[in-house]
Amino acid sequence: MAEIIQERIEDRLPELEQLERIGLFSHAEIKAIIKKASDLEYKIQRRTLFKEDFINYVQYEINLLELIQRRRTRIGYSFKKDEIENSIVHRVQGVFQRASAKWKVSDQVRSMIYLCRNKVFSAMLAIHSNKPALWIMAAKWEMEDRLSSESARQLFLRALRFHPECPKLYKEYFRMELMHAEKLRKEKEEFEKASMDVENPDYSEEILKGELAWIIYKNSVSIIKGAEFHVSLLSIAQLFDFAKDLQKEIYDDLQALHTDDPLTWDYVARRELEIESQTEEQPTTKQAKAVEVGRKEERCCAVYEEAVKTLPTEAMWKCYITFCLERFTKKSNSGFLRGKRLERTMTVFRKAHELKLLSECQYKQLSVSLLRYNFLREALEVAVAGTELFRDSGTMWQLKLQVLIESKSPDIAMLFEEAFVHLKPQVCLPLWISWAEWSEGAKSQEDTEAVFKKALLAVIGADSVTLKNKYLDWAYRSGGYKKARAVFKSLQESRPFSVDFFRKMIQFEKEQESCNMANIREYYERALREFGSADSDLWMDYMKEELNHPLGRPENCGQIYWRAMKMLQGESAEAFVAKHAMHQTGHL
Repeated sequence: MAEIIQERIEDRLPELEQLERIGLFSHAEIKAIIKKASDLEYKIQRRTLFKEDFINYVQYEINLLELIQRRRTRIGYSFKKDEIENSIVHRVQGVFQRASAKWKVSDQVRSMIYLCRNKVFSAMLAIHSNKPALWIMAAKWEMEDRLSSESARQLFLRALRFHPECPKLYKEYFRMELMHAEKLRKEKEEFEKASMDVENPDYSEEILKGELAWIIYKNSVSIIKGAEFHVSLLSIAQLFDFAKDLQKEIYDDLQALHTDDPLTWDYVARRELEIESQTEEQPTTKQAKAVEVGRKEERCCAVYEEAVKTLPTEAMWKCYITFCLERFTKKSNSGFLRGKRLERTMTVFRKAHELKLLSECQYKQLSVSLLRYNFLREALEVAVAGTELFRDSGTMWQLKLQVLIESKSPDIAMLFEEAFVHLKPQVCLPLWISWAEWSEGAKSQEDTEAVFKKALLAVIGADSVTLKNKYLDWAYRSGGYKKARAVFKSLQESRPFSVDFFRKMIQFEKEQESCNMANIREYYERALREFGSADSDLWMDYMKEELNHPLGRPENCGQIYWRAMKMLQGESAEAFVAKHAMHQTGHL
């Protein structure tokens, strides 16, 4: 228990040090806070717990929070406000949770939580009135925990005075009023079922229909412009079955006010998927259901077709092609639906491509999706179109080549060469690796090595490090240790390298039946020549090799240690000394 208390007190130290550093509390006051906090922690950690101890703890933290607030106001200093005050609030919440878990049905604890939370929210809103999320949290607590819609409403109204253009506040206020109306409707229904006549001004027809939510809607859309906010309110209203009239008004306003926004058209089009068939008989067989889904999708596309005529922009075409792609990738057992979706997707793609109104990202998404479902001809059409439009995009060329490889095209090597003509060298590394990987599976060892050699002439700088590692891996895979050593020898002066390049050769050597310690030393020495001033692990591993290898020379370890101490710099040297000390005592 003492360790837990000590840990919790240590967690508080950064905030207390800040309070002293910025002059809000003296050193003596900080010592008194630590002592009081220790006493309070002890009481809520002991075996027998009392509610009063939790109440006292929370009350103390709230008093401290209010004191900090008063002192900040007095000296006009707000530095580190979030960091300090938020940690106190989190601590109070933790104590709430523990108390609630222990005494779930206690009225006393419930009263304590109401009282303390109210104080916490009051204190925090006074400090952080610029944070809408805190106002929303406080209003939700009033509405859901204290069942006080009036208090929640007042908090939202106060919050909107501070943040008159905050979409999130309006949305949550709108949601709260609809929830309140729904709750009242259910209450009234229960009274009517029990044949009880209750006079309650809240049961007026206007309130039950969501008139207060309608007022918020009207006020908010006059301030917050744009289809996105409008759609978000409609999405909230659609959660409440009683608000059909409100939903219709918001929907009609959306179409009237935001015709020039792609989001409006996208919403209207997708809504067709949710509209049920007007016929009395609903489809029952799988085939009939598939036909009905197909009809809905056709209606969606009819809206999109009108949209791209009215609003022929890249953003609108993006909405259209995204919808087609979503439906295309949606799982279905109906061959009829899959065929229609593929045909529709390709038709829309061709129209958008002709107008040059698709982004590179969309060419990529479409090509990848078609390839995943093995529609190679269509995937190639998209990839070819993409490389024509984005000739300097390494991603598009790689996609095109990937499709051609999947299609088993006979001209792969020539097409890789064509790609390099159009691309800048700095984006070509993935293509060189793809070429080498394809060649390994399809061509001779000589052909693959020729690809690696050409690549190393074309790729320079940091990118060449990856290529050298790939080349070394391939050599060991295809020709064993002898081939790997030959490649290593040919590259050993061709900087830059990675540590991994040398470690691979060390590992390859150790996998041989007749492991040669002289070769291992050579690889370590070459690695240390490149990385010895920064990599303490290399030095440690070299020493372990001399100690543990059957042909190692433990007497060399002292010399290696002193060489390491000369070469390593700063933190690397300190890390090496620490690791060496642990190894000496048997902890490594």
